[in-house]
Amino acid sequence: MKNFLFLLISAVLAFYLMNDKFRFNNEKPAKYPDEYSFIKKTYPYYNADKDVYLQALKQVEEMKSQKLSKVNNSSWEFAGPINIGGRVVDIEFNPLNAQIVYAASATGGVFKSTDKGHNWFPIFDDQATLSIGNIELDPINPDIIYVGTGEPNGGHNNFTGSGVFKSTDAGSTWFFLGLQNTHSIGRIVIDPVNTNNVFVAATGSYFGRDNDRGIFKSTDGGTTWNQSLFVTDSTAGIDVIMAPDNPQVLYAAMWERYRTPHLSHLNGPTSGIYKTTNGGTTWDKISAASGFPQSGVGRIGLSISRQNSNVIYALVNNGTEYIGLYKTTNAGTNWFNVDNDNEIVDGCSNFSWYFGQVRIDPSNDNIIYALDVSFMRSTDAGNSWPIMYGYSGNQYQLHVDHHALAFAPDDPNYVISGNDGGMNISTNKGLTWSDPVQLPATQFYEIGLDYNNPQKLYGGTQDNSTIRTQAGALDDWEVIYGGDGFYTIVDYSNPDIIYAESQFGDLGKSVNGGASFSYAMNGISFSEPTNWSTPVIMDFNNTNILYYGTYKIYRTTNGAANWTAISPKLTISPDGARLGTITTIAVSPSNPSYIYCGTDDGQVWVTFNNGATWQNVSAGLPDRWVTRVAVNPTEPNKIYVTFSGLKWRDPQPHVFKSIDLGQHWIDISSNLPDAPVDAFAVDNNNPNTLYLGNDVGAFVSYNDGEQWEVLGEGLPVVVVNDLKIHPNENYLAAGTHGRGIWKININPVTSVNDKNIVQSFGLKQNYPNPFNPSTTIDFNISERSNVNLTIYNLQGEVVDVLLNKEMQPGKHKAEWNTSNKNLASGIYFYKLKAGNQTETRKMILMK
Repeated sequence: MKNFLFLLISAVLAFYLMNDKFRFNNEKPAKYPDEYSFIKKTYPYYNADKDVYLQALKQVEEMKSQKLSKVNNSSWEFAGPINIGGRVVDIEFNPLNAQIVYAASATGGVFKSTDKGHNWFPIFDDQATLSIGNIELDPINPDIIYVGTGEPNGGHNNFTGSGVFKSTDAGSTWFFLGLQNTHSIGRIVIDPVNTNNVFVAATGSYFGRDNDRGIFKSTDGGTTWNQSLFVTDSTAGIDVIMAPDNPQVLYAAMWERYRTPHLSHLNGPTSGIYKTTNGGTTWDKISAASGFPQSGVGRIGLSISRQNSNVIYALVNNGTEYIGLYKTTNAGTNWFNVDNDNEIVDGCSNFSWYFGQVRIDPSNDNIIYALDVSFMRSTDAGNSWPIMYGYSGNQYQLHVDHHALAFAPDDPNYVISGNDGGMNISTNKGLTWSDPVQLPATQFYEIGLDYNNPQKLYGGTQDNSTIRTQAGALDDWEVIYGGDGFYTIVDYSNPDIIYAESQFGDLGKSVNGGASFSYAMNGISFSEPTNWSTPVIMDFNNTNILYYGTYKIYRTTNGAANWTAISPKLTISPDGARLGTITTIAVSPSNPSYIYCGTDDGQVWVTFNNGATWQNVSAGLPDRWVTRVAVNPTEPNKIYVTFSGLKWRDPQPHVFKSIDLGQHWIDISSNLPDAPVDAFAVDNNNPNTLYLGNDVGAFVSYNDGEQWEVLGEGLPVVVVNDLKIHPNENYLAAGTHGRGIWKININPVTSVNDKNIVQSFGLKQNYPNPFNPSTTIDFNISERSNVNLTIYNLQGEVVDVLLNKEMQPGKHKAEWNTSNKNLASGIYFYKLKAGNQTETRKMILMK
């Protein structure tokens, strides 16, 4: 609880600091989920092929089946955290068994609990899309699960989905149902009388107007779909509810929205509630005569009473701010605002379109829950709101930003909240809450390593601050710096010195190992714009020298005691524009007078005289947002540049190299999926080996970019925002946007010259991991021998023996099923012995 309280306090302090007029002038982008990522991915066209992600995901699946080299035998290992979560957008109980719960992570997939929400494990990782919008269970046979992919909230770091999926065996296997062009799903509802009737509220493309939105209906369990309600090509289906006593009656919340880099159109005359009384054959809009607002309406959240289907609540905003909680007691004929004193506004933000959820207690329809930045509860049908966790009221039990709430079917007091910090459990209808449950769904922007201690991992996260583990465990991560976290640097020579950063470049320095931080920006001009993820790096040769980017490059030579600009303005965007910041900086390890940078408006610059003069080397490169510049560790003239950007009309190269300091560029995108590139690293021991992270995973090239393949096994298809190599331990760490940090041993990748030799003996990381109740272990043996595969606990005691027999050389696998074993959650080890060769790995059971 102490760490969680610190996280909340830090986040609140960061919010107020960020809005200090001295630090941020009003030319900067707003400090809430806005168009930042949209600009990054679509500059300069501000539009994108709506199918580009689907095509990239399909290519990744093909590449997985075509991997050519021995990296197939290298496996990723999850490194945490599980005690600091990420955004959860939906939670669903099994209606017939309250012990079974499912949760949707915004960018981390689907998780399942078999102990009423206390422990969770992933069940959707075999699918290509881990951005999730909604989950719904068949009310008669809850082993049938529908998952709508694509988060519908419309924030700046959303990722498109690929349609609707279905499982008929409680999440063990999945198959695709279609609607791949809907891109994100707001809600799914199922007819309890005829469960083949399924309705989907679809929001449509993030990147433009289209007709693949509205309410879709299937009468055959998702095999085929018909568009039941379409309003306009810019009106999303964001919510849909069904009368519990008459499945012919449904209400749909439609939201007029489209977003550009310079405009958020988040309300309009087509927004509103639409009603059908014939199962979706026809729909009528709730009119002004009913009392429901018509002008300036944005997102609407709906909830219907299970006790009296005439009672419905609608949480309404204008696309920016909350405007009322409306109620009908006669099935939509008349509406009135129950929040007469406007109490809810105290718990709402000026970006209420990001939330928009309301819930009626299933056992008492006088108890109402409103979800915004704050979690709010009323026990008198909305007249007063004495419980408020968030901006107002008690700050210390729940993370801010609420998207989901679920009620246990066997106990009306038992509820689970889903928010940007994960999930919390209440056993008294939301009066008090547990600490966040353990969930491997943290969203990292940047990560940092301690070169003196390979167990220590650091990282900056979305809405969960800068965090770290000092022991390399999964559940001991702690917050060290507030706000959204970004770059983290541990001094190579003194690990007590740590630099950490929050959004838009607010930089702090610790000299006591992260116990406290002091201001570290003296000399940097506040009038200059900074990026959402402002680059700050340390010179490999001198830890007192660091570089920081606004639209200029700043340098400190005394450990951030003060900074001096060493460049002119290096961006081409006019002052006050949404673009015009430096996004990446690199210094040559072999010659620190060579400094490089890239900008959000497509510029790449280099100085070879320590900043005395700068040369623009952008000629021949795409006009796209530059994400990384990397330098060959031994050749300062050899550099690599990567770009964001979704395909607009033609395929977009994303990776280039130069061997002459940027005078000429070579496209080395080769066979990579056409997706934004976010991370890049050059191998320290074999510089022809390159590592790359993009919006659809991690990749490796052994021939300096001539050809790429998926890197390793066991990493879900998730956004990889950062890659760092530990120079002593020689592992590669990946910071993902939705599934925490992962590590892979790269010694096997770079220690053999013939990359087509399959590793003769090897034990892979189990998959899935964490797991419950079963997991698969793959391994190779080189010759006929007796094979023993044994499971141990942390005390070294034998828990299970999976194999003990003679086996032929080749690839093999074994499954460990813990269903009938009385085992606690935690870390276990599995050891493979074949002849004289042995290898051991660890895995995590989450029950």
